[in-house]
Amino acid sequence: MKYDTLSKEMQDRICSDREHGTLPQVGFPDEGAKRRFPGRDKPTILRPPFVRDTEKILHSAYYNRFTDKTQVFSFYKNDDISRRALHVQLVSRIARTIGSVLCLNLDLIEAIALGHDMGHTPFGHAGETYLDELYFEGAGRHFAHNVHSVRVLDGIFPYNITLQTLNGILAHDGEIECDEYRPCPMEDFCVLDAAMEACYQDRAYNRRLMPSTLEGCLVRICDIISYLGKDRQDAKKAGLISEDAFAYGAIGRVNAEIINNLSVNIIENSYGKPYIKMDQAYFDALSAAKRSNYEQIYLNPAVAGPQREVIRPMFARLYRRLVQDVKEGRRSSPVFRHHIEFIAAASCHYPRPIPYEENDPHTIVTDYIASMTDDYFVELHQYLFPGERAIEYHGYFR
Repeated sequence: MKYDTLSKEMQDRICSDREHGTLPQVGFPDEGAKRRFPGRDKPTILRPPFVRDTEKILHSAYYNRFTDKTQVFSFYKNDDISRRALHVQLVSRIARTIGSVLCLNLDLIEAIALGHDMGHTPFGHAGETYLDELYFEGAGRHFAHNVHSVRVLDGIFPYNITLQTLNGILAHDGEIECDEYRPCPMEDFCVLDAAMEACYQDRAYNRRLMPSTLEGCLVRICDIISYLGKDRQDAKKAGLISEDAFAYGAIGRVNAEIINNLSVNIIENSYGKPYIKMDQAYFDALSAAKRSNYEQIYLNPAVAGPQREVIRPMFARLYRRLVQDVKEGRRSSPVFRHHIEFIAAASCHYPRPIPYEENDPHTIVTDYIASMTDDYFVELHQYLFPGERAIEYHGYFR
């Protein structure tokens, strides 16, 4: 195994800057934080602006649900395989470790990292794909988890989160890697709202977004760093494949190597700079490792096959049934009892332009399904369609 360390020149420079008070002033200042309702949630010494954001996210109505949402492996009963709750914590930890050396705003990093997947569906990216298909078929609008994460924190529950945190969440898409991330300013909420609407209308627009802060840029690359090696660990624990099957390059092959080596390379190339960058060899290795993960894990028939054959029709049946329930005003339906009424109670103290129930039925149902944990989704399907085919899990003793 190969573990990089910071060069002596970089270590000496950082130590000198710390000793002489000449650290780079590149982090986003707390004073620049903007809220949709600026008269509320004033910062204090105890709770600076991005600490408030982090606490709002941690105590939000949906944060608990990370615990039972798939990261990659939906059909494995194994407590050692990652769920989305661990993923967001790993993103936060890796980004804060790097960000502390780069002199970035660690509170802003934490808020973006912990909230970035708030809108993720049950059953991971497969669920996201199926929900996008259904939402577009029904309402002519696209679904993407990063866009929906902002909707959860700014629309479904109007938490008055800062523009900088919401922007970092919106532009975090870790499926798109770059060798250099330069912030693209976003000055006000009108621009955020326009970007959100553009993503609903054009799926390609989502891929053109870039965070407005260095903190957001760092979280975006750390999203990739956090899952690249961890998914390999999980694939090994699931008995799908050995680590020897994966591509090897400058970043290493296993999780600990990947995290360490990319962290070191980012610091070497980004310290004191107005961008987040890695050198070409490491970027090429990152891209190759990501392709290897797709070939060996994400497109593996043992992973993708059951999702496509079992989960996809379940999504379609649930979606259409729940849309009909909303249109017919069937108050006994779980979409009313567990979703519409829940949101009304959980957000009654926040300003809202229209009552949540007045949203388009397709949007309400998309919100509802996206909010579900894997287990809730399966149990709801069994409740509404008893006797239908059940999911077969790889159990603890198989």
